[in-house]
Amino acid sequence: MKKYKLAIVGATGVVGRSALQVLEEMKLPISEYKLFVSKNSASKKIKFLGSEYTVYELDEHSFDEGFDFAIFSAGGDISKKYAPIAVSKNCIVVDNSSVFRMEEDVPLVVPEVNPEDIFSNNGIISNPNCSTIQAVLPLKALDNVYSIKRIIYSTYQAVSGAGKNGIDDLNNTLNGLDPKKFPYAISKSCIPHIDIFLDNGYTKEEMKMINETRKILHKPDLKITATAVRVPILNSHSESINIEFENPFILSDVKKCLENFPGIIVLDEPSNNIYPLSEKANGKDEVFVGRIRRDESVENGLNLWVVADNIRKGAASNAVQIIKKLIN
Repeated sequence: MKKYKLAIVGATGVVGRSALQVLEEMKLPISEYKLFVSKNSASKKIKFLGSEYTVYELDEHSFDEGFDFAIFSAGGDISKKYAPIAVSKNCIVVDNSSVFRMEEDVPLVVPEVNPEDIFSNNGIISNPNCSTIQAVLPLKALDNVYSIKRIIYSTYQAVSGAGKNGIDDLNNTLNGLDPKKFPYAISKSCIPHIDIFLDNGYTKEEMKMINETRKILHKPDLKITATAVRVPILNSHSESINIEFENPFILSDVKKCLENFPGIIVLDEPSNNIYPLSEKANGKDEVFVGRIRRDESVENGLNLWVVADNIRKGAASNAVQIIKKLIN
């Protein structure tokens, strides 16, 4: 079996460190890893695969030695500058930033949902937004059978989605310090404000979910609305998803569709207090679905509660799964 070379850009960040953990668990046929970061974190040592790896400063020549794949988790500016350089050296980039997601020739991929799109890349494959990733698994499972007409998203997003600064803000404001990352003390409020506000009154995060869902499901005219809220939870995003279908459904059949779809675990026994929780999703790669019930206010309507680890399945694990598909 061929052995591959993999570069990790942003190796010391929250997502980068999680990607290293996932790579240790998945045991892909990678013969050589190299870890890259910005200048401030260069020369650090990271324990990985039982050894100490030096972390190198990323520059224009970092990809000269030749890599098969690279995972970028260092923010949009880094991806915009260095991903094309990597591609020019015949390296396939899986990018966690939002920079390339909506470009027509860049596939936006969740492997359980649209794996066929992986192979139509021109060197860059985009990882979707963390909130989009967990949503599209149950949506795809049900769209295959009932054809989705409209979606209403309400998200409850953990502070880890804002990186280390978001985590620090929760801890600091719990101890009475002023917030630095968020506009208000996240320890005291749910904040209906993720990323910047746009001219249409939506936040950039909300529009990401809308546009990315349409692209991944290949339904450019799908009616979607979204409200994204930051909540004082350390990790794992929760989402209330209201769906209206073109076709009627039987609730028991809906549950079977979800149970049989790869990457989904159904937890739906409300009478026994069994439903997805952030705490239970932490450290897992699956998407947990529960509170499955009819929306009795509309014909062919359904409500779901969807929870997943936004750092693992919402970023790191999804990226590694894409590389696994490329190898296999």
